Order: sequence, then C-alpha cells, then structure tokens
Amino acid sequence: MKNYLGKMRGTAVSRAAPCWRDALWSWVGAFVGMTGVGWISAQSMQAHALLMIGSFGATSVLLYAAPESPFAQPRNVLGGSVLSALCGVVTWMLLGDNWVAAAVAVSTSILIMQLTHTLHPPGGATALIAVIGSNELHDLGWVYAFFPIGLGCLLMLTVAVLINNLARHRRYPQHWL
Repeated sequence: MKNYLGKMRGTAVSRAAPCWRDALWSWVGAFVGMTGVGWISAQSMQAHALLMIGSFGATSVLLYAAPESPFAQPRNVLGGSVLSALCGVVTWMLLGDNWVAAAVAVSTSILIMQLTHTLHPPGGATALIAVIGSNELHDLGWVYAFFPIGLGCLLMLTVAVLINNLARHRRYPQHWL
C-alpha cells in the first residue's frame, strides 16, 4: 500500500525557460489553421459555426505547439479524428444522445484508436460531440466524419506542414504513417 500511495507523490520537475520563438510559431500556426477552418465554414455552410468543432482547438495545441508528439502526427490526427467521428455517429444512431451513449462513444473511440495505432486525444471529444451535438450536426449523419472532421483535419495538417517547417529547429511531420 505504501508503494502504491507513494506513486501519487510524483517527482520533482525541472522546466527550461519557455522559448518565445516556439510560442510565436505555435500562435501563427494555430491562428492560420483555425482561420482556414472558419473561412471554409463561412463559405460552405449556412450554420457557420458548424465546422468549428471544439476538438479542433485541442488538435491545434498538438499540431502547432507540440508537433513532435506522436499524437500530432498525420496518421493520428486524420485517422484518429475520422474514426472517432464515425464511432460517435454510430453510437448516436444506436443509442441516442444520452450520458450512456456519450460514455460508449468516448470509450469505444479510444479502443478503436488504440487498436489502429491512431491515438489522437481530441478524438475522444470528436466522438463525444457526435453524440451530444446540435440537431444540425446530427442531421449530417455520416458526413460529419468527412465534413467537417476530415476536411478540417486535412486543412490543419497542411498548415502544420507549411508553418512548422518555416522554423529552422522544427520538423513536421516526424513520420507520415
């Protein structure tokens, strides 16, 4: 029991001073990526906010502030997001929009992402949004996985490749597959 409880203390942490250049590149990438998603949404849909899925904010953190993370690699971003969206849509179709369906969607999306090596933490939110989203989102059905999710991820990935590689010390992606 002592060993078990001792794990919860954690260890001392040593942090380097934040790099303002990295923070600025992250800001530029997130701004351009989210602006692109917003612009496409405004041009293509009457419900302009529909393309602005909440999980895209978390995807932006990974793509532009932690581009070296395994969770930020293209396979994970695109695969994890689309698979999670599909999982969420199936769950909503079978179970509706209740708390049990929400739990099933999130937990099943995690299982699917782990089994397919596409783990992307915002994918859990993408699956959840498919269950608890608005009527407009539910009306999309299967399309939700491809528009806005797939297209939005492709746009943000394109921006990540272009912006992250402008900085001399950054390299994105680390791998494609």
